[in-house]
Amino acid sequence: MNEALLRELVPAVIGVLVRRGAEFTAAEDAVQDALIRALESWPDDPPRDAKGWLVAVAWRKFLDAARSETSRRGREFAVDREPAAGPAPAADDSLWLYFLCAHPSLSPGSAVALTLRAVGGLTTRQIATAYLVPESTMAQRISRAKKSIAGLPLDRPSHPTTVLRVLYLVFNEGYSGDIDLAAEAIRLTRQLAASTDEPEASGLLALMLLHHARRASRTEGGRLVPLAEQDRSRWDTSLIAEGVTILQAALARDRLGEYQAQAAIAALHADAPSTAETDWVQIVEWYDELLHLTDSPVVRLNRAVAVGEADGARAGLAALAALDPNLPRHNASRAYLLERAGDLEQAATLYAEAAHTATTVPERDHLTREAARVRQLLS
Repeated sequence: MNEALLRELVPAVIGVLVRRGAEFTAAEDAVQDALIRALESWPDDPPRDAKGWLVAVAWRKFLDAARSETSRRGREFAVDREPAAGPAPAADDSLWLYFLCAHPSLSPGSAVALTLRAVGGLTTRQIATAYLVPESTMAQRISRAKKSIAGLPLDRPSHPTTVLRVLYLVFNEGYSGDIDLAAEAIRLTRQLAASTDEPEASGLLALMLLHHARRASRTEGGRLVPLAEQDRSRWDTSLIAEGVTILQAALARDRLGEYQAQAAIAALHADAPSTAETDWVQIVEWYDELLHLTDSPVVRLNRAVAVGEADGARAGLAALAALDPNLPRHNASRAYLLERAGDLEQAATLYAEAAHTATTVPERDHLTREAARVRQLLS
C-alpha cells in the first residue's frame, strides 16, 4: 500500500463527499471505512483509478449510514442525489479543508489535531503519540473538534492567517512519535503555498525548509546540539537554497509578515560559516522588524541574545533585564550571556535553574551539562 498516495487522496475524497451533500464528520467517517476496504482488497486487486474507487466506496458507505439513521423519505432523497457513474472530478479540495479544519471556533490544539487527522491522513494513535497523550484523550479532542464545526457553512470560514498558524504549530511539534510532523507540515504547507497568492504562505514554507535543513546536526547520540556547536557540513544545502529562493520571491512582493521575517533570520544563520561569522547586526535589524509585526515577548528574548552577539554580552543582558524573568528560556539565555560576560558562578546557577524548568528531556539534559561544564571552569 502506498501510504503517501493515500494521505494525498484522503482530503480530496472527503471534499468530493462534502460537496455532494455529506456533513463533514459523516464524510470523514465514510472515507475511513473506505480506507479499511482498500487495505483489504487493494493488495490483491489494485484499482486503476484509486481516487475514483475511494470516492465510490466512501459514497456508498455514507449512503448506507444515512439510510440507517433517517426516515424512508430521507433515504430516497439521498438515493436520488447519487451521481451518475464516471471518473472522479479532478478538483483538489485540500486547501478548502485546511480552512475548514482551522475554523476560528476551534482551539489551536484542536485545529492542529483535526488538520492532521482529516487532511494529513494520520491515525488518531499517531497524533496521540506525537502529542504524548493517551489515544483515548486524542480521540475525544478530535471528536469535540468535529462537533464544533458540524453544521457550519462550508465556505472557507477561517482566515488564511489561522491556517498558517495551524501549520506553524504542526511544524513546531517536531520529530517525536512514529510520524515526522515537521516533514508533514512541510508537505501541507507546500500545497497551501502553491494554492494561494498569500506571501506569508511562501514565507512560512521558506522558514520550515531553512529550519529543517539543520535537522541532521541538531542532535548527536541523543544529545541536543546548540546552533553554535552544530556541524554545518551536515546541513542540507539543497533545502537551504530552496528556502532562500522562496523567501527572496516573497520579500520582493513588499508585503512583509512575521513568517518572512523569521525566515530572513534563519537564512542569515544558514548563510554563515560559523556563529562568529554570522551577521548579527542584520539579525538584530530583522528582529526589530519582527517586533514591529508581533511585539512578542519571545521575540524580545531572542533579540536580546542577538544583541549580546552583535554588541557584547553586557548589552544583551541590559536588553534582557527589561523582560519578564518568567519567560520560557529566560534563565538559559541569561546564563549564556553571563558566561560570555565572565560571571561564571551566576551562569552555572542559572543553567541549573533553567534545567529544572526545561520542557523537554533533551533540553533539560543539555542545560544540566552546561551547568556542570561552567562549574568545572570555576574549580
